[in-house]
Amino acid sequence: MKKKTHPQYYKDAAVICACGNKFTTGSTVQTIHVELCSKCHPFYTGKQKLVDTENLVRKFEEKTKAASKTKLVSKKEKRAKRRAKVTEIKAGKKVTLKDMLKQFK
Repeated sequence: MKKKTHPQYYKDAAVICACGNKFTTGSTVQTIHVELCSKCHPFYTGKQKLVDTENLVRKFEEKTKAASKTKLVSKKEKRAKRRAKVTEIKAGKKVTLKDMLKQFK
């Protein structure tokens, strides 16, 4: 084999998990940082853990919270609002763009 073509192999490379678990293995890198390991992975623990690096879960929860605060308007209320607008237009209180364009014909 040629020399200086292969990377250096470390027999005692440290693997550090986000949960705090540490163990050693063989690798070409001295330290490896991982997000999940066998101590915290849902498959092995039976518990669900959310790994949220971009705060996606927090953003989703904020959106659902804001959506729950909005008032839902029933179809009857919408219909009544539209009818009131139409009666105002017919009574001459409001002028629509369509009415303005009819004046130029």
